[in-house]
Formats: sequence, C-alpha cells, structure tokens
Amino acid sequence: MTTILEALRGNPYPGRLILLARTLDGELAAGYALTGRSEASRARRMELTTSGELNVVPVGATGHDSLRHYSAATADERWVVYGNGEQVTEVAARLAKGLAPGSALEGLSYEPDPPIYTPRITAVVDRVGQRSWFGAARRPEGERESADTTVVALGELAPGQAVMLSTYQSDGDTVSTARRHVDVSTDAQDADALLESLWAALDPRFVVAATAFAPITGVQGPTRHAYSTE
Repeated sequence: MTTILEALRGNPYPGRLILLARTLDGELAAGYALTGRSEASRARRMELTTSGELNVVPVGATGHDSLRHYSAATADERWVVYGNGEQVTEVAARLAKGLAPGSALEGLSYEPDPPIYTPRITAVVDRVGQRSWFGAARRPEGERESADTTVVALGELAPGQAVMLSTYQSDGDTVSTARRHVDVSTDAQDADALLESLWAALDPRFVVAATAFAPITGVQGPTRHAYSTE
C-alpha cells in the first residue's frame, strides 16, 4: 500500500488535506494540513480556542478572509468534524440537530475562488460508535456550476491503515481538483507520531501548518507551523 510519504511526493501541493488513520496503538488519529503558494495563504496558523475548537487564523496583521480563516475542527459529546472551511461549523450544527452524517454532508458548495473552485472537504467521526465519513463538494468538470457532493462512509481501518483526501492534485505549478480519497499506510504509533510523519511528507516549499489529534477524545493535539510568528 502507498505510504503517506509516497502519496505526497506524488502530490507536493495538495492544498488542504484531511487524514484519518488507525495508528499502531489501535486508536483512531485524525490529521489536517495546510499548504500554500501565495504569501497570504502562507500567513496562517492553527490555534485551539478555550471552547475547544481548532481555528485557522491569520498571522500578524493579516485581515480576516473566510476562505483562508475558519474553524477547522470542532467537537461535541458525539461528533468530531474537521475540514477546510466554514462548512465545518455548518456540518457540526446539522449533526447537533439530529441529522445523520450522510445528510449533514450533503448540499454543500465548493469555494467561490475561480478558476480553481477549491473543493470543500470534510471529515465526520462518531466518537461513540467510532464510525467515520468523508465528504467533498466539488465543481463539476463540465459546464455545470452546481456542486457535486460525494459522501463516503469509511470502512473499518486496521492498525497501520489510513485514508487521505486533499483539495488539489498538483505539482505546484499546475493545479487540478483532487477527485477522490486515497488509501495509504502509516507506521505511526499514535497521533503525535502521525503528525511527525505527515509533516515530514509535506513539501517544504508549500507547507504551512499541520495538526493531528485523537478524535475520540476531542480535537486537541500538537501542531506544527512553518510560518514564523515573530
């Protein structure tokens, strides 16, 4: 099976990515990473709020931009939701109202950032049943402007197995929309080790920030940042 390192060597500019793994200790571990090419995209970091949300925020005096700054992960007693935009809060609200994950992930839209039209990618983890779902809202490849939404109910992961979904498939120059999730392997022992392996696999030309956490216990975990905050 392809490793995380091999998958990202073939996709050095993945945009933003979500990852779910079962590490060698047998526990679920979630990962989220940001990459960027422009100065504005790189001037970001991740911060955990006192209410337990993980936010992507600007560095320094950079103004707020809803496409770059958002709640990337949130948790309540039943659900953990993480992803690449404002839809994270929306999906969490839908789940709190009693919608099933498949329904909560439907009806979303891609980002209004022509000409790329970045997909909105979202992961949902059931902290009680330990089931998980990936959702993606993408602009079709043809002339249609209405979003196509795919929802994948992930099967059981064995230790050492992981699933990764990125927004882009790109060599750093030419950018296209990633069209599916990929199965990858990991030798990480736990969430901390998963972050280290993910960080090592991300291309240093584009990497901005990454985190990993154990979703069964919440969204708090270590983070790594490439952009200086000084």
